[in-house]
Amino acid sequence: MASKICVIIPAYNAEETIGPVVSGILEYVSRVLVADDGSTDQTARIAAEAGADVIHIGKNRGKGHALKVLFQRTADEGYDAVISMDADGQHDPKEIPRFMAAHGAAPNDIIVGSRMREHGKIPRARFNSMHVARFYISIAANQFIEDTQCGFRLYPLALIQKMKLTQDRYVTESEILIKAGDMGALITSVRIGAVYGSHGSHFRPVMDVAYITAYIISYLMVKFILEGLSSDRYFTYSKNNFRDRIGRFKTIDRIFKIATVLTILPAMVLFWLMYVLLPPFIKNNFASMRKLKCGYFKITLVSNMLPFVLIIIILEKLLSLAGIRFRYIDGFIEKFYPNLWEKN
Repeated sequence: MASKICVIIPAYNAEETIGPVVSGILEYVSRVLVADDGSTDQTARIAAEAGADVIHIGKNRGKGHALKVLFQRTADEGYDAVISMDADGQHDPKEIPRFMAAHGAAPNDIIVGSRMREHGKIPRARFNSMHVARFYISIAANQFIEDTQCGFRLYPLALIQKMKLTQDRYVTESEILIKAGDMGALITSVRIGAVYGSHGSHFRPVMDVAYITAYIISYLMVKFILEGLSSDRYFTYSKNNFRDRIGRFKTIDRIFKIATVLTILPAMVLFWLMYVLLPPFIKNNFASMRKLKCGYFKITLVSNMLPFVLIIIILEKLLSLAGIRFRYIDGFIEKFYPNLWEKN
């Protein structure tokens, strides 16, 4: 029996692009649901005129909140899965059949679009941040995910309902991948084109990357403690666990993230010592890390090198302002933040 699928779009001030996006999508699916996230322009009207059903969110609360509203509405209406797309035209509706085909082959998997093979079309700084992000999100999700920052995805709603989503804005998309993978679900990639138009994005390269990074660190801290003190525990996520309970309280969640960010570098050394010294007492602790067969020391090493990545990026920027071309960070990131699954 075929799955009942629709397309969902979180939209904020996208009046210039939302019409063609909706029209293009309706060539492949019968329903598009747009969450107008407190737009101050004509986004909602234009989306409706193009054929979408529109949910009005009175105040701008970010992409994560809009996605959660869309997940709940489509689940209530009996959909089995949804395809999420952006409103800015960076996702080509012609690629929707690829997601449908992948879903037909693996109906329980999350399907994520991957732009990583079109390296030349992705802004350099963006590609480097994507490369580092996928290294850590893949570790947290217990599997390699080729492009962890792409919002063009297919989500089985039954899987979404098994997790408690506590994060906001762009962090939510990383949260979904981490929790799905860390409960044992598979995440599949399909190749899509990299489209970077002139309309811009609401993604803030500094602030949003910082928020995503802080959440990943806070999640990994809990995961490593649980795996380090457990035997044969490959997956650590369950709905409403310790990390979820913290996430329900925004102030406590923020304090916890700050605390883990400030302590993660010495903590990684402690986890490495647990990895080396505890196996005689706790058989196969850090089970997911041992499955990588790369050695936990390598993960500890590259994690403690992150401050040097930041220093190199700042140095490159300063030299470029002085007219000096210095491009070392690309090779540095490619070498030290690899796909740890390549040889497994």
